[in-house]
Amino acid sequence: MDAFKTVKGKVLPLNRADVDTDQIIPAQYMKRIERTGYGQFLFDAWRKDPNFVLNDPHYRGAPILVAGRNFGSGSSREHAPWALQDYGFKVMIAPSFADIFRNNCAKLGLLTVVLPQDDVDYLNARAEETPSMEVVVDLVTQTVSLAAGTWSRHFDIDPFVKHCLLNGLDDISLTLEKAGAIAEFEIKRADFKPVTVG
Repeated sequence: MDAFKTVKGKVLPLNRADVDTDQIIPAQYMKRIERTGYGQFLFDAWRKDPNFVLNDPHYRGAPILVAGRNFGSGSSREHAPWALQDYGFKVMIAPSFADIFRNNCAKLGLLTVVLPQDDVDYLNARAEETPSMEVVVDLVTQTVSLAAGTWSRHFDIDPFVKHCLLNGLDDISLTLEKAGAIAEFEIKRADFKPVTVG
């Protein structure tokens, strides 16, 4: 996965709480065998409403989604973060996230930022008033700021998740970092045990 440092761009204000994974990507689209191509089905049911925010051309290309509390609840389907990433989102900001959803996002290189409800409400209101408003999310300094420099907030993140995101390390990359130790272990294994490296 790509290393994450800083994202600067428009905000898509999804001012809804308890958005579950079935709303993010409905089950009928989970028959694909690839990990790509899900973005076109993101929030499929809601997109049938022409007034839904994702249909507003002012927010096209926004890499930052700001949502209500408990975003990503429901089933543990990995397809939800796949769809968000495929659509072009790199950061999600909310007062809270479902734990499994948050972990799935981190494994893909998507950053989930928890901010207090008042700050989320502020960002949503500003984005609704000024769709061209840009926000900067800096993982190194753990800050969310208006690009204009008039507002900034610090966010917490698990140090291990931060390390993985900054270095572009998914589960496979983390395992490959130990390739030398794994090979050494295999050399010392008894001959009658299965061979696990080629």
